[in-house]
Amino acid sequence: MSGMNRFRWFLTGLRYRARGIRLSGAPDDSVWYFAFGANMHDQAFRQRRGMRPLEWRPGRIHGYRLRFNLDGRPRGRTAPANLGPDPGAEVWGVLYRITRADLVHLDTTEGVPGRRYRHLWAEAEDLKGRRILSVTYIADGNKTDGRPSSRYITLLREGARAHGLPKHYLRFLDSVEPAE
Repeated sequence: MSGMNRFRWFLTGLRYRARGIRLSGAPDDSVWYFAFGANMHDQAFRQRRGMRPLEWRPGRIHGYRLRFNLDGRPRGRTAPANLGPDPGAEVWGVLYRITRADLVHLDTTEGVPGRRYRHLWAEAEDLKGRRILSVTYIADGNKTDGRPSSRYITLLREGARAHGLPKHYLRFLDSVEPAE
């Protein structure tokens, strides 16, 4: 890593620390990121967000469920995905192995550190039962769920299918009613 990149990484660490987040490791170190929303779709994750995953696999996190309890844009018309604690539930998604530098870039596209999403470190499990420490995003949402836009839920459905998520979870996503 060049001197300028070290300096940038140092400044990024200070910015995170000011928000109460510890930025550990080197930019080239890898970390597992768990995508449960639009980032499951390659167009959103690879193209729009510019991510370059080192590898990926389907996975789940126990103790949470998929919620649509955030205010989308336009406010009150659509609801993006979020996680909600639920001891008896599980949420499926895509585990991507990315560099810490890519995670910082992804944070920027998701508004972290900021007022909406924040990191949630959780133990995920892939289809082979391997436990993987991963980072994902969670936000304080509304008490009641809204409905995602048709475009948004289509991204989730297509991403889940493309990455081989289980049929029962695909049926669940298919059952989600979009906003009008």
